[in-house]
Amino acid sequence: MRTTPGLQALIDDGIIDAVLRPLKSGKEAAVYVVQRGDEVLCAKVYKDMAQRSFQARVQYQEGRKVRGSRAMRAMGKATKFGRKEQETAWKNTEVDALYTLHEAGVSVPRPHGYFHGVLLMELVTDDEGYSAARLGEVVLEAEQARWYHTELVRDVVRMLSLGLIHGDLSEYNVLVTGQGPVIIDFPQVVSAAGNNAARDMLLRDVHNIRDSLARFAPELSDTHYGEEMWALYEQGELSAGSELTGQFIFAEGDADVAAVMESIEDARQEAIIRQQGREAAEQDP
Repeated sequence: MRTTPGLQALIDDGIIDAVLRPLKSGKEAAVYVVQRGDEVLCAKVYKDMAQRSFQARVQYQEGRKVRGSRAMRAMGKATKFGRKEQETAWKNTEVDALYTLHEAGVSVPRPHGYFHGVLLMELVTDDEGYSAARLGEVVLEAEQARWYHTELVRDVVRMLSLGLIHGDLSEYNVLVTGQGPVIIDFPQVVSAAGNNAARDMLLRDVHNIRDSLARFAPELSDTHYGEEMWALYEQGELSAGSELTGQFIFAEGDADVAAVMESIEDARQEAIIRQQGREAAEQDP
């Protein structure tokens, strides 16, 4: 297996001892299983992104703090330097979020450092010691689905109480372990206070998880935890330990037809993607 320059730099500096195998590869990063002493970790190697991808990130970056006024101006002008700074900020956001969330007790992989553009973190495994499967790849009993839903809602509340929203939470960035679900992939994490689309992203995150787990525990379909936690957040009453009911009284008034249709279309597209993912997983030997 050919070692990427980022991982080779970690080997040369004695940060890791060896690259064992690739774990997964996506549009934004490739993840490898690596050896460091007696530890087996995973290393996330970020890929260079094209201009088209930067444009898709704009909605997530609104409200983020950027280190340095020069970098901020360059990013706004989309210069070559600005795109490089934007790429760096995108990576740093995940690293910072991972440390913050792990310290706050959110179930995320434990970070082990960020070197040469490579994020080292805990390798999440199942009860047999194999790399944990994603939520969209498993079949759950109803009781286990309810437990997972409770744990994930708790973690979303903890994140929101810190002013953070995952922004892309779904059954494909939740790992399944015997100790409960583990949330991964945070480069698009959203500022709850600084992003105009924060509420919509939070509701999408919570509804994605609700709808995925409702396949195994149908009663979850009638819950509205996202709306409830956002209302508490807006009122300044949300804390990491807030006890939610899943019930929410919607305000009376004319329905926002455009927003409803957009939500329906988003749900349809996500259902197509989930189905394609399940079919791909079934075909993978």
